[in-house]
Amino acid sequence: MSLRTALLPLCLAALLPLQATEARGLTVNDLVALDRVSSPVLSPDGRIVVFAQRSMDLETGAASTALYARNLLTRDMAPPWRITPDGWNVNSPSFSPDGATVYFLSAKDGSQQLYAMPVAGGTPVQLTAFPLGVGSYRVSPDGARVAFSADTFADCGADFACTQQRLDARKQEKATGVVYDQLFVRHWDTWKDGRRSRLFLADLPAAGGASVASAALLSGALDGDIPSKPFGDAGDYAWSPDGTSLVASVRIAGNSEPWSTNFDLYRIPANGGAPVNLTEANPATDTGPVFSQDGATLYYRAMKRPGFEADRYAIMAMDVATGATREIAPDWDRSPSSIKPSDDGASLYVAAQSVGAYPLFRIDVATGEATELVGDGTVSSFVLAGDTLALTRNTLQSGDTLYVADAAGQHLRQITPTAAERLPDVDFGAFEQFSFKGADNATVYGYVVKPSGFEEGRTYPVAFLIHGGPQGSFGNGWSYRWNPQTYAGQGYAVVMIDFHGSTGYGQAFTDAITGDWGGKPLVDLQKGWDAALAKYAFLDGDKACALGASYGGYMVNWIAGQWNAPWKCLVNHNGVFDTRSMGLVTEELWFTEWEFGGTVAANPQGYERFNPARHIDKWSVPMLVVAGQNDFRVPVDQSLSTFTALQRAGIESQLLYFPDENHWVLKPHNSILWHDTVNAWLKKHIGQ
Repeated sequence: MSLRTALLPLCLAALLPLQATEARGLTVNDLVALDRVSSPVLSPDGRIVVFAQRSMDLETGAASTALYARNLLTRDMAPPWRITPDGWNVNSPSFSPDGATVYFLSAKDGSQQLYAMPVAGGTPVQLTAFPLGVGSYRVSPDGARVAFSADTFADCGADFACTQQRLDARKQEKATGVVYDQLFVRHWDTWKDGRRSRLFLADLPAAGGASVASAALLSGALDGDIPSKPFGDAGDYAWSPDGTSLVASVRIAGNSEPWSTNFDLYRIPANGGAPVNLTEANPATDTGPVFSQDGATLYYRAMKRPGFEADRYAIMAMDVATGATREIAPDWDRSPSSIKPSDDGASLYVAAQSVGAYPLFRIDVATGEATELVGDGTVSSFVLAGDTLALTRNTLQSGDTLYVADAAGQHLRQITPTAAERLPDVDFGAFEQFSFKGADNATVYGYVVKPSGFEEGRTYPVAFLIHGGPQGSFGNGWSYRWNPQTYAGQGYAVVMIDFHGSTGYGQAFTDAITGDWGGKPLVDLQKGWDAALAKYAFLDGDKACALGASYGGYMVNWIAGQWNAPWKCLVNHNGVFDTRSMGLVTEELWFTEWEFGGTVAANPQGYERFNPARHIDKWSVPMLVVAGQNDFRVPVDQSLSTFTALQRAGIESQLLYFPDENHWVLKPHNSILWHDTVNAWLKKHIGQ
């Protein structure tokens, strides 16, 4: 767990608070108020790094994000300098081809538009003035044009005013009902209103010119969202190096959209020609297009099994001239989240989960050999320019910290403070990974986190955290929602198990949960609990509470009917209560149909085999239930059913309901209430 970094440069001293005299544990207020670093970009020559830093006013709950820059060739004591003005809230930085200008998005004057300013500082210039907000963008390789996304109605074409006028007119209508004739009717946390995210193209104004207000529609022939919803971004499309076309990942909609994972890559001519499907032969997901510097090769990530969102991503290379494809590193049993080619085309840089961490790897294009460059935590983002690498990394003891290194990952140099340096009076809990023999005698991994102020010879009550997904991981990384340090800060030890179904341990291990939600994962949790108690004498097995969200909440419900003995209390955040009902009320139907072997009608027993609702007669442990009204992934009826079952059985229970949150609790003051409520529940039942 030691960091392969230089010591924090003295130039960061001005960013750090004064040293406190007495250590304490991390609190939710600390977590919410911490500055957050993200979105690093490098100038084309690798001399300057620009990044976003979000700051929070805890009193008002208002957040603002500014851009900072650092000259990487200087070794002086100057800290990164803020380049965007006070009062601006910005996102999505990028450099101009010559490295002199930084582009970004801001809603400074109402709707989100594209701006530019000199990297050395100055007054931002508004480049676009569309009647609708810009969702994402990519500046062309020559810097003369911009491809961007905006949510529009199909029949409005590139007339943005048409879309805005229709939205305004709807607000004036006396009737509020909406008629749907196919799914989706709602997605993640939004009811569908007929708009899609489409790609447009506009010329950027010359220096001193007026903001551009009109654009050409590029993706009008494609009935699908670019970027994909709800979590897509500008990484879903890319310019060809010669600027003649873009390649975009899109799932063609139609009535199969909610149960399809068939995203294809389309080449879209910049002159308005017809899109061409480049990956029609693959019925599963193709995404993340990126070109080699010479434009001869298109790299992307592809799954092989349609209908499965947690399949392994293969790294693919397509010959642009012939369309021939090959898989790079077919024997590397990891699933990368992004791809960056080296300038010479000999290597690909990727980040991928691996055994409880999320390292950065370099892949040899010719041989497929994978070399870990940066580990010791989670590499959440990275960029490459020539021989310079910039990345953000987080761990179980810190949020994202910005580093730079050479292209080999050596000479790692810290640019921004860690959480410990921002909060010098906080004693973060030490952590350790452990392993044991789980279901089917497989090696399973977990983490234990010691409480703040740990003392040898004492025992501590335990928060047993169960991750969601279910294809996910509670590994060596930082979270602003389920952060083990917030429990360690209250005096609890924390145990987390990456059970069968978790990611980063090979695709077969991930696949093992499908059709077996309450089987091998429960065995792993039980054996992991026993292994942790045997290995760590400071864990008080008689004072423990199990907590989980989403699938973790499902597992809390399943535990309540199958494994009550160790627990003094349970916490279920937006968890599945009735798997059959879940299959009909969730929005992305491919998820439940893959996990339970078809539709509810076609395979009812697949849904009933591990259905918590069938075992509520065995429930007895006090449970706190959390529900978000705008959670359309695991809708609120699942949480209400759980709470109703508890109340009718006379089991001690509470319901924490958020009328304005989705599957996650994101609003700062709601997050504080969530943590305070959970901590009070734990304190009541296991002390501290």
